[in-house]
This record gives sequence, structure tokens and C-alpha cells, in this order.
Amino acid sequence: MEAILDIFRALADPTRIRIMLLLLKMELAVGELAQILEQSQPRISRHIRILDEAGLAERRKEGSWVFLRPGQAAELDILRRLFRSETVISSQQAIHDEAKLALVRKARAEMAEQYFKAHAEEWDAIRSLHLPEDAVEQAMLALLKDVNLGHFLDIGTGTGRMVELFGPNSEKVTALDKSPEMLRLARAKILGNEGDKTAEAALARKTELKLGDFNHLPIGDSQIDSVILHQVLHYAPYPEAVLAEVSRVLRNNGTVMIVDFASHDREELRTAHAHARLGFSDDSMKRWFAASQIDMVQSRTLDGGELTVKIWVGRKSSMPRIHADEGKTSFADISNKSKRAAL
Repeated sequence: MEAILDIFRALADPTRIRIMLLLLKMELAVGELAQILEQSQPRISRHIRILDEAGLAERRKEGSWVFLRPGQAAELDILRRLFRSETVISSQQAIHDEAKLALVRKARAEMAEQYFKAHAEEWDAIRSLHLPEDAVEQAMLALLKDVNLGHFLDIGTGTGRMVELFGPNSEKVTALDKSPEMLRLARAKILGNEGDKTAEAALARKTELKLGDFNHLPIGDSQIDSVILHQVLHYAPYPEAVLAEVSRVLRNNGTVMIVDFASHDREELRTAHAHARLGFSDDSMKRWFAASQIDMVQSRTLDGGELTVKIWVGRKSSMPRIHADEGKTSFADISNKSKRAAL
């Protein structure tokens, strides 16, 4: 009974109702809410604290920013239905706030566009060294087409491209990056109007953006079904430590895909682009997989430029080591071997 009273008390204020209407449409920063509601940030923060305590909203710190999203209260489903009523959405206040929300979306999109323009030359320089990205993406999709992605973790999400590719076939998505700026780009690209019924909105509703480092993943043990590190591992001084963390958060039989460069000698990528590692050999990757209790299932070599792209796919297993022949053993083969080992 007390929990219900807390919810009614939390909603007994016009500003807090407006905040909930906005949060049920998209995740927003405190500053963005202050801009839409034309109130000071301290005042907005007091309202947010009340909604948080009632379980209607929850706060998440991301660098120097604080973002808000709907909380865990079961009664939110009832609130969503109520807020979809014609009486609510056609009110002058709701129409006014929706117009202000559109300006926030526009500002996010412009920020992302400016960032892309500023870095386009740098990214194009690296892309020019290997085969086109769409060819890499098609190879990735083919390798994971029969895999149940479940709770999918994208490490080093950057602009969120992997979420766009694999998120629709996942039950839940966690997109992680250590850069608040990159997360804001991903948010502008992925987390649109969650109140819509489009496929993009459905993806936004099941995606959570997290600030974090791949050396210390902010995720509990055995919570993840699939992990992708796309052009990320070469930033790690100690890749074996990253793979140990990946193994920790993976459930048994969970899948990991690493997409990166084969070993190369392009030293300028280290000096100009902060690559800690100049690609990886198959032997190193197999060794690190084995040390992390991950069985190598597939590997692919994608030639077509000065740099060779490699894809390594592994599966975490509590069974004894399984040594798959590179490029020949399928996920079904691994499953059958595991079943025989259990008999």
C-alpha cells in the first residue's frame, strides 16, 4: 500500500507528470529536461529525486551528465496506457512539450553530424586501408545468422553501428563505451522516440547505453549471451585481460565475436590513431581464448586492402577444451561434441 501511495504522491505535481510524459518517449539528460520544461536544473533535480524514490524514474551518470529513463515500477505499464489517451496527448501542455522535445532531437542530430564531419577524414584514412565496411558487416551477419543473441553486449559501441545491425535480432542490448561523447552520438542515432511503434523505436526500447571500460565491465557475472568487439581490441594494451572480462560476463555457451586487423606493421596507426596493438595473429587469439575458457569456433580472413581484416568467433563452455579446425567447424559441430562429452 505504501508503494502505491508513493506513486500517487510523486504524480501529484504537474511538472512531474510532464517529466514522465517525456521520459516515456525517450531518455533525456537533466539539462535537456530543464530546457524543455523551462525550469532550473536544481528544481528539475528535486522533482527527479521524488520520481526516482517512487520507482517511476531512474538516474544514470554518464561522465559529467546525468540521464533519466523510466524506472522499474510495475505500475508504469498502467501509466503508459493512461498517457496514450487522447485527452493527455491533445492537451496544450503536451503539444508544447512535444515541440520542445523535437528541438532536443534536432540538436542531438546536429551535434552528431558536426562530430562526423570533424572526424570523417581520419576515419576515411583508416577505412581506405581495408576492404569496404559493408563486406565486413555481411561476413559478420553470416557468421552469427544462426546464433541466439539473447542479451547482446556491444563493447566500444562508438556510433552504435553494431547495435543497428544485431540489435533487432536480440532480446536485450547493452551498448558500452568509455567515451561520454561517443555515447551521446550513439544516443542521437539509436535512442529516438521510444513511444513510436516503428522498428527503430522497438530497438531503442530494449537498448541500454552504459559508460564503462572494457577492462572492468560494469556488468555482473554470467549476464550476457553474446558479445561483439568490432575494431576495439587493438586499443587494449592487454587484450588477454579484456577477454577474461568478456568471459566473466558471458553465460556458458555464450558467443563472442572479435573483428579486428591481422598483424601488420603500419606504425602510424599506433602514433596517429592510438592503436595499442598493430593487429593480432591467430595463434595469439587462440591462446587468449583458451586462457579465458572460450572455445574457438570460427575464424575468417577478409583480404582486400593494405590491411587484412580478421573475424574470430568463440563460445564459452564449461566443458573440456575443444580444438576446432579453423574455418571448418560449425556451431552445430561444437554443440554435438559438447553433448557427447557430457555422456
